[in-house]
Amino acid sequence: MALRVDEFILKDLETQLAACTVDDKKVELGKKIAAKQEDIADRKANHLVSPYSKSLYSRVAIKALFGDDEGVSLIGQKIVVGGWVKTGRTADKGAFAFLELNDGTCSANLQTLVKKEVQEPDTIKQSGVCIVVQGEVRAAPEGAKQKVEVHAEKVLHLGTCDAGLYPIAKAKLSLEFLREKIHLRVRTNTIAAIQRVRNCLAFATHRFFQESGFQYVHTPIITASDCEGAGEMFQITTLLSAADAAAKNKPPTPEEIAELKAAASAQGSAVADIKKAGKEEDEAAKAKSKEDLKPALDELKARKTKVEEAEASAAQVGGIGRLADGTIDYSKDFFGQPVSMTVSGQLQAEIYACAMTSVYTFGPTFRAENSHTTRHLSEFWMIEPE
Repeated sequence: MALRVDEFILKDLETQLAACTVDDKKVELGKKIAAKQEDIADRKANHLVSPYSKSLYSRVAIKALFGDDEGVSLIGQKIVVGGWVKTGRTADKGAFAFLELNDGTCSANLQTLVKKEVQEPDTIKQSGVCIVVQGEVRAAPEGAKQKVEVHAEKVLHLGTCDAGLYPIAKAKLSLEFLREKIHLRVRTNTIAAIQRVRNCLAFATHRFFQESGFQYVHTPIITASDCEGAGEMFQITTLLSAADAAAKNKPPTPEEIAELKAAASAQGSAVADIKKAGKEEDEAAKAKSKEDLKPALDELKARKTKVEEAEASAAQVGGIGRLADGTIDYSKDFFGQPVSMTVSGQLQAEIYACAMTSVYTFGPTFRAENSHTTRHLSEFWMIEPE
């Protein structure tokens, strides 16, 4: 806004100068115009730099550089740009390098010329190199794809890359291959374009509902309710990790459990005998009974615990505990009951709608239908207004 005001003032000053006939007044207007032009140039330079990029050499985003006029208005200005080298080549027998830089802010690349005296071309021309340069915006040669290019005067940052190991080559790559290069695949045109489309769709979705008076509700991803009841759900449990550990230990046999029970029963009888001796009139017998009772009770408790543990271990199938009817014992699970990943936020949205009138959910949902077709997704984002 401030930049537009300055441009309006400059235009007004230029109009006054054109109509002025007094020499002294012309000189004064000329000084004002020069000062305003300098202010506008500085403001434009600062306007290009994102407030979140000032810690990174006050770098100008490539999208901001191209702007509405493909960067023509910036010709002659000195800026800092940076990104990853999509492609690079040397020219004039290695005297300089042409780099196609991309920083992800737009799909277009910025051609950057780096002379040998600034940086050795062979160290920066490889795809995947990360570089930040300071240079001048100049008009591109006639016939070039872009109207401007940057001539580097200084390299502020350089992250080299081994071209032989960098997997994102210029050649077309299959989606199957990119699934295995998740940390770099967003640098490809395909995945980057998908992300930009998703970003626009998500923004438009929220804008439409917000402008229509809807409240955005965050519904849980982990839920104990099968909202729609029509699809398979992905179950969440912590029992499997314990099952792997339990499966390493051989469960006790019925005979071993019977022996543990017999030992516990024998110890119970011994405790009963001690208690009986404590009821006799002989004071010495009473004292001895009192002394022997606590160790005997501790031993009885320990043997009963062994029996319980053995029975619980024997009840496990594949290392997972079972109830008497053979179903899984979820009391040992994290949530104490079966839970799954949500198939819909509709149930929670209806609850909020009963209090806030108009609400909508927009978040991930999961379906466990094992169908490998283009019409089935295991994870997708769904819009549900109520």
